[in-house]
Amino acid sequence: MADLFQIRKVVASDYRRLAEIHVLARYDMAYLPHVHSFASVEKWMRDTVVPSQEVLVADADGAAVAYAWLHDSWLRGLYVHPCYQRRGIGSALLSEIKKQAAGEFHLWVFEANVDAIRFYERHGALFVRKTDGSGNEERLPDRLMSFT
Repeated sequence: MADLFQIRKVVASDYRRLAEIHVLARYDMAYLPHVHSFASVEKWMRDTVVPSQEVLVADADGAAVAYAWLHDSWLRGLYVHPCYQRRGIGSALLSEIKKQAAGEFHLWVFEANVDAIRFYERHGALFVRKTDGSGNEERLPDRLMSFT
């Protein structure tokens, strides 16, 4: 169990590990269809996410184990490797994101992801509205939440 972790800014060489974290965390969500291959997620991380320089990474046990990406007042992703969940890493990343945002920011979360909904509510996110999922790639009902 990792009791110690460090949060830092992303570096270019993180892209593959962040893709692994992203894919593994999503694979643990049984309700979630797999709409992208690992290769496409890796390319997205390398070409879009990491170069944005708006990503925070949590390291534990000598490796990246989580990341959070805030872009244009939107939390685009907060993923923790399944082996490191429920250890305070996501909470610490979200706390740093709140500081980085310095104001209001928003996020989408799938309705079926009740653990994430509770997590964001516990940290102060407010419900804005629900959708039927027609606007997301997975075609799953989701909700818009906001931090003010």
